[in-house]
Amino acid sequence: MASTTIQRSAARTEVEGAARTERPRGAIAFGLTRIAIGWLFLWAFLDKAFALGFATGRAEDGSIDFFAKGQAWLNGGSPTEGVLRYATKGPLAGFFQSLAGAAWVDWVYMLSMLLIGGALVLGVATRLAAVGGAIWMALFYLATSIWPEYNPVVDEHIVYILVLVGLAQIGAGRYLGLQERWERSALVRRFPVLR
Repeated sequence: MASTTIQRSAARTEVEGAARTERPRGAIAFGLTRIAIGWLFLWAFLDKAFALGFATGRAEDGSIDFFAKGQAWLNGGSPTEGVLRYATKGPLAGFFQSLAGAAWVDWVYMLSMLLIGGALVLGVATRLAAVGGAIWMALFYLATSIWPEYNPVVDEHIVYILVLVGLAQIGAGRYLGLQERWERSALVRRFPVLR
């Protein structure tokens, strides 16, 4: 009789534990956070590729010049030159300024923004995308924020890094994303690093 009680108790604990791992409290918040941060990366790609009038494509009179010559990446502009040439500061400024205008840097940046942003928005390859996003945020911090202007240590790049690492750890693509379907695909079974 006692063993039956123990077995039922263990079975109940397993079922309750499974329910918790499937959808923890805050799952929707994790999913929305992943999508929002993914949209930041994806928008960086879209705005710099097409000069949509936010970070690029704004004329001196304030009007928007979509696909602006020399500003849109697809129309001869460099998506990284402005920030690398004029916004870098700190002990590594010289290094980052030496990269300004390099075509390979533009390609690496744009492909990274597209792939990281797209993966986070869709909830696929979330761990890899979140780690890649955290690396980019660390690079942005080193290039433009070391040391931060309004706080001696922490700025938004550090917060993004922490959030991205957390999203990678919890597998945030499972919440409002396609992660579970993605993990069953032949591509991911062949290359598990894409999980």
